[in-house]
Amino acid sequence: MDHDAADRESACPRTPRPPTPASRTSTPAGPAGTRSSATILRDPVGQRPCLPLPDSKRTVHPADEHLVLGGALEQAWRTLTGAPPAGWATSEPVGVPWSPRQLTDLARARAQQSLPTWIVAVGTPGHPAIATVRTTRTHLGVEEHITLAVGHRADQHAPVDTMPELAESLAARHNLATMIGQLRTARADLTAPAHHEPPPVPFSFTLGPDAVADRDGDDTAFAPARLGPAARPALHYTLGDGTDPAAWERLRQINGRLAATGEG
Repeated sequence: MDHDAADRESACPRTPRPPTPASRTSTPAGPAGTRSSATILRDPVGQRPCLPLPDSKRTVHPADEHLVLGGALEQAWRTLTGAPPAGWATSEPVGVPWSPRQLTDLARARAQQSLPTWIVAVGTPGHPAIATVRTTRTHLGVEEHITLAVGHRADQHAPVDTMPELAESLAARHNLATMIGQLRTARADLTAPAHHEPPPVPFSFTLGPDAVADRDGDDTAFAPARLGPAARPALHYTLGDGTDPAAWERLRQINGRLAATGEG
């Protein structure tokens, strides 16, 4: 599967194997695909917070020699699971220990050929999570499009209430542009069964400081929380608790408002 084909895969992909000691010497190379499975948890069916839409988390960085990619993904991973990603690669099986520096070197080399970079990152059986990251050089700078899914068993609390904290941290330290948080019922180990699963329901939407500064208009009708410095805030919209499909309509209204006022 090539990088472009990988972007068309399901945004909550099947979970690759976590890194194993025997595979830690391998190097990332080749086209991307994510089709093997992780260890099944004891209670395989439960709630999981999932960010499965295109551009579910988007960062835009200035393109300079000091840029290190992967910081936004690692921050989100630590906030939602308590640990960093275990490994990453451009194809499965995922056997390379997590390294923002190696990811940056790969993306920089591909950008010099006017090529995007697609990678997959995984967690451990104790902290099931999977993410895809597509990095591109655009007229805005270096953009990271991140999709992260984190699994939780039915007896665990999905960390929905941590999203404002995560949004503020990403906006302050990692050039967050937009982020959508969603919840869905699925396998806690993030594998995909061969039958229909309920669609995700959004529970939050965040607009980064640069996007806020570039638009005009009053958002009081949607009552967003203002995160970060008053002079340069991010806007965090609570859409619900992740169980009410009407949240999709609220998100549509917010997107319509942003489009009308210069963003979206």
